[in-house]
Amino acid sequence: MSNHIIPHQHPISQSDRTLIMHHQPLLIWLTGLSGSGKSTIASALELRLNKEFGVHTYLLDGDNIRSGLNSDLGFSDFDREENIRRIGEVAKLMVDAGLIVITAFISPFQRDRDRVRSLLPSGQFWEVYVECPLEICEQRDPKRLYAKARLGQIPEFTGITSPYEAPQNPELILHTARDPLEDCVNHIIQKLNTENIMRS
Repeated sequence: MSNHIIPHQHPISQSDRTLIMHHQPLLIWLTGLSGSGKSTIASALELRLNKEFGVHTYLLDGDNIRSGLNSDLGFSDFDREENIRRIGEVAKLMVDAGLIVITAFISPFQRDRDRVRSLLPSGQFWEVYVECPLEICEQRDPKRLYAKARLGQIPEFTGITSPYEAPQNPELILHTARDPLEDCVNHIIQKLNTENIMRS
């Protein structure tokens, strides 16, 4: 950062914004292989939080971000790192605004997820591992990405020609090959209630 850039200190803080919400600010970071169910869970979770609990949310999803903010990035290790860095900074601003932010990104590298965690106050980042065996993800393959990767049409594809590093100490693990969508969403909501994130 340039020595000439001095961040402005605003009079309204995250605590001030939280007072007018009915919940604590939080970043729920869903990570897992393509086809594991991240986007499906994220959408269902946001719908329930919004309609059932009146929670102020925002959902950041991989393909949506890459079609706009990060449309200039590819899938090299450097570009993947930059993709997550930008998303982390955007999510940080949204959490500072008092929202519960839900993200659905493969985010294959632990160091990148840890870097996002370091941007936020303690307790405001939840790493949620959407665990699903590779063979099941390939069977689902809703976008035909695995098939294309196996044919060599998509280089550096996570799980096939590029590694995925499973979370080491996630706040929550969802087993989507075993548990139905409703149960996965309920697990997150139960933890939100247990941790007193949502309040009346």
